[in-house]
Amino acid sequence: MRSLTIISHTEHYILPDGSLVGLGSTVTEINELLAIFDNITHVAMLHHTVAPPSALPYVSDKIRFVALPAVGGETLSAKMAVVVKAPKILGTIRKALRASDYFQFRAPTGMGVFVIPYLLMFNSQKGWFKYAGNWKPSDAPLTYRFQKWLLERQSRPVTINGFWEDQPKHCLSYENPCLTEEEIQTGQMVIASRKFQFPLELCFVGRLETAKGVDMIIESLAGLGAQSLRKIRAVHLVGAGGQMAAYQKRVDGLSLPIIFHGFLSRIEVHEIYKKSHAILLPSASEGFPKVIAEAMNYGCIPMVSNISSISHYVNHKENGFLMEDLKSYYLKKCLMSLLDMDEYAYKKMVSTSLNFINTFSYTYYNQRLLKDIL
Repeated sequence: MRSLTIISHTEHYILPDGSLVGLGSTVTEINELLAIFDNITHVAMLHHTVAPPSALPYVSDKIRFVALPAVGGETLSAKMAVVVKAPKILGTIRKALRASDYFQFRAPTGMGVFVIPYLLMFNSQKGWFKYAGNWKPSDAPLTYRFQKWLLERQSRPVTINGFWEDQPKHCLSYENPCLTEEEIQTGQMVIASRKFQFPLELCFVGRLETAKGVDMIIESLAGLGAQSLRKIRAVHLVGAGGQMAAYQKRVDGLSLPIIFHGFLSRIEVHEIYKKSHAILLPSASEGFPKVIAEAMNYGCIPMVSNISSISHYVNHKENGFLMEDLKSYYLKKCLMSLLDMDEYAYKKMVSTSLNFINTFSYTYYNQRLLKDIL
């Protein structure tokens, strides 16, 4: 028997019928971990709000959810709430850890400021830390820099995004798992049948906010000439956020071919990838977003900012487009390159090797955990 306790800030919700769902990307990853663990306890945050369509249930009663209070945020009061609830959070975590052989802590997150020190000083279990943020940020919050500093100076494995010259030996470069074997097989068939005919369809998947580059997408599209704009049938924006209404009003005023979908289920998002020729992600802060690998799996070319570890996987004009800088001019420049392509160049760019895509599979991730950590 091999048991695991995962500690994270992952959002969970209770549906009207009383069933539990959680953030789809994390829940799917945990479901897949049952291939190498007999039972899993997930200690994470329970929100008392309406669940988005992207939330998913766990697939087995071998996964047990333990609720933490939903804390965290950008305001001072929200940050203070994390500190106030710290004793309760640590007590819940301590109790859950007693029933497992291994732990995984998912960082960086607000509660990491006190949970990581607790795990380092008061817990002797085997385990690892999954650091999903930018490992080489230029302007990370102080709390994130503190967590990274701690993780660099302890001995348990830390899985990180990308490959860095000065990373400590216990900091292991891991791809962010996001694809099932079935999805990879489907992706190969989609790529084989891909056509490059104008007008094209593009997409964005993520929170609708300035930091994720939504303003930049709107500005770059507005800057295209009429002839170029006619080559784009639709730009699908998948996700939501506090600025969504303002974005919709702005897009209507500019008469741009942007469609707002709000939150979609995992299946629906993958259908968007299948019909889109490129995914736009001019984000200011990322580790390595799962949506890039998910989109590439279906021949949807990444058009992305050159930050963090993204350039370790996306090579400019080979398997995607890297922006030279975080300005709408450079996203527009990438868009023009796409709109000037012919079918031969497009086919060459989307023909991502199966070996490359397989590194983002849950199976490959589990095999590496067995080899490196368990």
